[in-house]
Amino acid sequence: MTEALLHYNRVARTLHWTIGALVLTNLILGIFHDPLGELFPAMPIHKSIGFLVLALSLCRLAWRLTHPAPPLPASVPGWEQRAARGLHWTFYALMIAMPLTGWIFSSAGKYPLSFFFLFDIPKFAVEKGSPIVAGAHSAHVVLGFLWAALLVGHVGAALRHHFILRNGVLTRMWRSAPGA
Repeated sequence: MTEALLHYNRVARTLHWTIGALVLTNLILGIFHDPLGELFPAMPIHKSIGFLVLALSLCRLAWRLTHPAPPLPASVPGWEQRAARGLHWTFYALMIAMPLTGWIFSSAGKYPLSFFFLFDIPKFAVEKGSPIVAGAHSAHVVLGFLWAALLVGHVGAALRHHFILRNGVLTRMWRSAPGA
């Protein structure tokens, strides 16, 4: 197998690190929006980043479906390979579910949904206090904490593969293959 097939391509890497940085930013903004809101418009920025994550995640999912992930090294046990695949598909689901649940319950608010103050995003036809809005809000909060926990596990596993096992798993997403 060629070296290029053992690494993610530039598009996959760019989407991975961009969405990762946006998600981490949004987790911080979501958890600390009250104190941060005194310094800058934290919640409108949180919502805008959510819309950006949704758009980029749909692109990333389309890219992933048409460009398979490189295989893990043969030294990675089968159960770890299955766990990694399951976690990655869970992240794809979260990258879409989190922004959608936020969009649904924010649609019931009195303020317009703006994309970085450039233009308004259409709202869903939902009413404040409705079961769908309450469910979307609850799901958004629970999924946020789930995402944070899975993210810690994801980073921990990547660091374990890089520093302890030294098997090249992290470098597949970190840099391109030589000459690529």
